[in-house]
Amino acid sequence: MHLRNIALWQNEILLFDCIEFNEPFRFVDVMFDIAYIIMDLDARDRSDLSNGFLNAYAEQTGDWEGLQVLPLYLSRQSYVRAKVTSFLLDDPSVPEAVKAQSAETASRYYRLAWDYTKPRQGNLTLMSGLSGSGKSTVARQLAQKTGAIHIRSDAVRKHLAGVSLDERGGDELYTPEMTQNLRSSSGIGHSFDTAGVFRYSGCQIRSTAASASCNRPSSGSQSAPKIVYCTAPVPVLEERLRDRTGDVSDATADLLPEQHMDPFSDVEQPYLITLDTTRNLETQLKEF
Repeated sequence: MHLRNIALWQNEILLFDCIEFNEPFRFVDVMFDIAYIIMDLDARDRSDLSNGFLNAYAEQTGDWEGLQVLPLYLSRQSYVRAKVTSFLLDDPSVPEAVKAQSAETASRYYRLAWDYTKPRQGNLTLMSGLSGSGKSTVARQLAQKTGAIHIRSDAVRKHLAGVSLDERGGDELYTPEMTQNLRSSSGIGHSFDTAGVFRYSGCQIRSTAASASCNRPSSGSQSAPKIVYCTAPVPVLEERLRDRTGDVSDATADLLPEQHMDPFSDVEQPYLITLDTTRNLETQLKEF
């Protein structure tokens, strides 16, 4: 499922060159195919699109555990594209100009396959703020900027409860038991060798999650965590929530009076970054 086998036709995304002729070959790990698209976008210097695609897939399916095998698949798929492209170099019927271009393309794929095998330094960023403060928007931009995995607590809750992401959840999603399940969910707890952006909408789990991350060693493969506190005036929060449509979050403007932010603790303060989401975000995110 690399980019040459995907077409946009009459506003519909179509896949072709599928393996209908060999049924056993059609049943593979879905992440195996997901890796092809991500790799091909990376090869074209569009890591922003590959990140957006990966996070959309993971959120819709809840397959965060599958991310653990993704680096292996990415390296494999990139190497395969390099090898297939290299076949052209020994074909006497292929013009020299095409061979030169193919050699450059193959080299790019080979370098990418090697890059995927290199260890990376990860970090954890916790999003905090009231409903409508811009946590999802900021986290999405941070994810694309840093190559991070963006995990939204609302999506995790719905996956755990078996509720469709486009359905409104009930009070059972926000019970203490569900919050405990959220904390211990493998989707949030697994180790992945890239940055992690986690969106926490519930203030009550911010301190627990943040304190746990702050107790991690800041040396080696794990850098110091960050806590991003998103702020905006109450009228702006109300307007955003009233205008929100098609979002995983079930928060509405009438819930704002019930929400409050506990003061950040002495443990959290050294890792705290406050953003005014009514101002230019790109300027404020330069330090990431």
